[in-house]
Amino acid sequence: MSYVAPQELATKMIDAGEAKVFMSTKDTLIRAYMAGAILALAAAFAVTVTVNTGNPLLGALLFPVGFCLLYLMGFDLLTGVFTLTPLALFAKRPGVTVRGVLRNWGLVFVGNFAGAMTTAIFMAIIFTTGFTHAPDAIGQKIGSIGEARTLGYAAAGASGMLTLFVRAVMCNWMVSTGVVAAMMSTSVSGKVIGMWMPILVFFYLGFEHSIVNMFLFPSGIMLGGQFTWMDYLLWNEIPTVVGNLVGGLTFVGGMIYATHYKTSPSRKPAEQPAARLVAAE
Repeated sequence: MSYVAPQELATKMIDAGEAKVFMSTKDTLIRAYMAGAILALAAAFAVTVTVNTGNPLLGALLFPVGFCLLYLMGFDLLTGVFTLTPLALFAKRPGVTVRGVLRNWGLVFVGNFAGAMTTAIFMAIIFTTGFTHAPDAIGQKIGSIGEARTLGYAAAGASGMLTLFVRAVMCNWMVSTGVVAAMMSTSVSGKVIGMWMPILVFFYLGFEHSIVNMFLFPSGIMLGGQFTWMDYLLWNEIPTVVGNLVGGLTFVGGMIYATHYKTSPSRKPAEQPAARLVAAE
């Protein structure tokens, strides 16, 4: 069967986290770079579909194609390693340290950002015909997204920051569920179906994903959005990264680890000898 039982799944998650901690710097950066670039392209695709059709649900339905591609190709997103690598630390795998986990997070962040920025520059060139014309309708939409999700939060003050943080937590609850769901199957079709559902939920509900935002907001600035790099960092990227960490580690990695890897003894009463004898007769 292609289905992987939860107990086996928990062990696979820990194994994956351990492998990522010990991965070479070169491989970590390349895989993170490509993940950021592909996910950014999927975001541009989804916004294009939404603008051209006027239907946000259709854009959300198609966005997961990028996530599925990067996962099947073995590339890494920061949201995924936030969930998986700490599990190897919790399980006390030999050689796994806090420093090793933080090293992995730092490298993946750098790689994701570089990949997303590459796509942002490429798409900005396309939306403006090499920066010779004003942004087209899609470029204008990307600029407005950046404004609403930085200055909009800032205008609401502490309430805006709370909303941003909660959206980031719920984002990686869904995204990391997609990462884990892919491990529940050994077939390509099973992996794709498992990933598609939670990624669709996160994108349509407008949750905050740190890597998607690495594309949307820098490209928004390039395309004339009326917000600054400081607005982006303080009122989106930094709180989003923290919220993504909390969401993935708490609601996905931590929960699966606590109940399927560290399973507590069953409360079912022990069978009495007499009962076993009667059953045998």
